[in-house]
Amino acid sequence: MKKLLVLLMGIALVIAITACGNKDTKKAENTTNPAPATQAAGQNVVLKTTNFKFDQAEYRVKKGQPVTITLENVEGMHGASIKDFKINLDNSNKTVTFTPDKAGSFPINCSIMCGSGHANMKTTLIVE
Repeated sequence: MKKLLVLLMGIALVIAITACGNKDTKKAENTTNPAPATQAAGQNVVLKTTNFKFDQAEYRVKKGQPVTITLENVEGMHGASIKDFKINLDNSNKTVTFTPDKAGSFPINCSIMCGSGHANMKTTLIVE
C-alpha cells in the first residue's frame, strides 16, 4: 500500500514539474517592433507568458469599450484568470472578448499550476 502511495505521489510530482518544463522556447516573431499590449482602436491585449511571469506588470484598457484578450504561452503552460470579469483563459480557450463595465484595478493570475513560481505569477488589468 505504501509503495502504491509513493508511486502515485511520484507520478503527480512528474506531472507538476513537466507542466511548465517545456524547453522548446519560442522566440517572438517580431522582436524589433513588438506590438503594444493595448491599442486605442479595438482594444487588444496580448498576455504573453513565460515561466512564472507575464510580459507586463499591468495592462490598461478603457471602460465601456470592447476588449479582446489573448493568451500567448511563450514558455511553459500557463493560464490567465480575471475573476472580477469571470474570465479564464487556457490552451483550449485562448481568446475572449468582453466589455469592462467597471473601472479599477483587477488582478490577473496564472490559472494553471505551473511550478515553483506559480504563486507569484500575477499582473493587473487596469480599467480606466
